[in-house]
Amino acid sequence: MPGKNLPPDFARTTAQVRDVVQNQQEKMRSDLEELVRIPSVSDPAFDQQYVDASAQRVAEMFQTVGMPEVDIVSADKPDGTPGAPAVIAHRPARGNAPTVLLYAHHDVQPPGDEAAWDSPVFTPTERDGRIYGRGAADDKAGVVAHLAALRAILDTDLDSGVGVTVLIEGEEEIGSPSMGAFLDKYQDRLAADAVIIADSINAAVGIPAFTTSLRGLVDLVVEVRTLKQPGHSGLFGGPAPDALTVLARLLATLHDENGDVAVDGLVRNSDPGDLVEQAQWRADAQVLPEVELMGTGSLAQRLWAAPALAVLGIDAPPVAGAANILVPTAAAKLSMRVPAGQDPAVAAELLKDHLRAHAPFGAEVIIRDGELGKPFHAAQEHPAMDVAKAAYAAAWEHEVQELGIGASIPVVADFAERFPAAAILVTGVEDPGSNAHSPNESVHWEDLVKVAASQALFLNLLGEEAN
Repeated sequence: MPGKNLPPDFARTTAQVRDVVQNQQEKMRSDLEELVRIPSVSDPAFDQQYVDASAQRVAEMFQTVGMPEVDIVSADKPDGTPGAPAVIAHRPARGNAPTVLLYAHHDVQPPGDEAAWDSPVFTPTERDGRIYGRGAADDKAGVVAHLAALRAILDTDLDSGVGVTVLIEGEEEIGSPSMGAFLDKYQDRLAADAVIIADSINAAVGIPAFTTSLRGLVDLVVEVRTLKQPGHSGLFGGPAPDALTVLARLLATLHDENGDVAVDGLVRNSDPGDLVEQAQWRADAQVLPEVELMGTGSLAQRLWAAPALAVLGIDAPPVAGAANILVPTAAAKLSMRVPAGQDPAVAAELLKDHLRAHAPFGAEVIIRDGELGKPFHAAQEHPAMDVAKAAYAAAWEHEVQELGIGASIPVVADFAERFPAAAILVTGVEDPGSNAHSPNESVHWEDLVKVAASQALFLNLLGEEAN
């Protein structure tokens, strides 16, 4: 693996890489727009033919850029049902050159409230230097960055012989449920000296970042039952507990008076200090001016080092047309993020114990398990990390920042466990204004071009230093 020394012609190579990537922007734009138009929502409530179509088109794209081996593969989920299709592409290394695994995912989040979008959800639309559409940032931008980087080095004088394996997953947005079995089945094909995960966030527009920690994920559905059937609110209301009131009271026990998660036994790591500027963060999060932030400790601790818990949805009669009756059952979907050092399976049991112990008025509590995602903390000492920092800083003309984020990318911890000797580089294709998972998701176009150039330069340097 390469050391810290950069080749004497590094500046010339950097300029060449920038030019090559800049000159293929039209193709990059075409690739991104085509992929965004495919509504590849992996949530099983949506039509999965589009996930299949997305995998097929992604495979064709990697064949077109010159990857000699391209396959669409899958593995079974723990319940025995088939996992979503993924694309594996491979170009073997020449000589002693190392191999890099490039990861992204082609599935996307559901559109949410389409009325909240300023342009059609799956129609790529440009405004003020950004491309809008579901998946434009998360994570079809990652797919396009990999394609562009490979187009820049394969069969060009920038090709230093580095081996490249590509994995484009199809179910990251539902927690990668088949990834354990997938790695069991395809681990030998995915082995690499360095892994680039193009699915995270940069510090700001124009400022590259490597993500050094990720929280894990626990989600589940909790249902409360109080009555055998709906009851007249005038005849039975008062003594008879309606399920919606009981559910509201139960959900209120999940946080203390400061807004910290009140589930006993969860890991809370030490406070890293004031690393996040509050005014900018509030603006990025679009918190209303008079709303106070939840929790205690620095923003960095609350975002990276402490658990967080949100109610994602509630099954209940809609306000419009609601009858004047007591509701017998109600359910909520909960999402809990847990910091590094927390086993998500243990966290899930602690959350379930809390829900059962705090059921108001003896209500019946039914819990349906969801997905679990492991947290991640990056090892900082690796020779490829130095090369990556140099490549990204040169391509962006800005030093790389290292940051933790509160999100979860379950596959990252899986890779770290399966390939302990590899450098795991969690890189950004998004920025704080990308609105990933939200209405008006977008990617900053110039930053996407810089991501592609960074990856191409990194691939070139790894091969050059091994020769």
